[in-house]
Amino acid sequence: MQSNEELWKEYYSKILSSPHRVQTEVAETLNFSGNYTAIDCGCGTGNDINFLALKGYHVHGFDIHDKALEICNERFIGNSRITITKNSFNEFNYPKSGLVIANLSLFFCDPSEFSVAWSKIDASISSNGVFCGDFIGHNDSWVKSDEHTVAPLTNNEVYDLFNGYEIETITERDSEGLTALGKMKHWHTYQVIAKKSIQ
Repeated sequence: MQSNEELWKEYYSKILSSPHRVQTEVAETLNFSGNYTAIDCGCGTGNDINFLALKGYHVHGFDIHDKALEICNERFIGNSRITITKNSFNEFNYPKSGLVIANLSLFFCDPSEFSVAWSKIDASISSNGVFCGDFIGHNDSWVKSDEHTVAPLTNNEVYDLFNGYEIETITERDSEGLTALGKMKHWHTYQVIAKKSIQ
């Protein structure tokens, strides 16, 4: 049986050549904060980082996995627009930002640390800045699995996170589907793009 770290290495090798996510592109067009600093939480292989840097952002990417950091450091060597660090969701020092991305990552936060991590993310987003990311629901098969540690939320809890935001899109998925590694699982996720209201 593969270790957790081996599974992550296999995952990164699968997604390395993937394009940035469409929702990142949508979220970027909604940033009217005037702040062109972006954060990619759980940045993986840096596909969203690459897109945002090309759009003129200074991007701070962080991840807890050494393989992701190795890939990003090699990929973006010498790029002054990109800063990569090893950090967890609740320990990262979030700069004030116009755009925070947490695509398929934030739900891997330890449940006991989620509220702290979210408070830091929320505080970092400038007025008219944008959050784009995914949350996991209680019906997801990873919630009761030993394979991953995740922080599940109810529908109401997801909406409550965005008091003080205009929710542009929120898409709930509650269905069977394949993982990036080709394994079938039940997905229950909420994909959110939201703009912070003027404070």
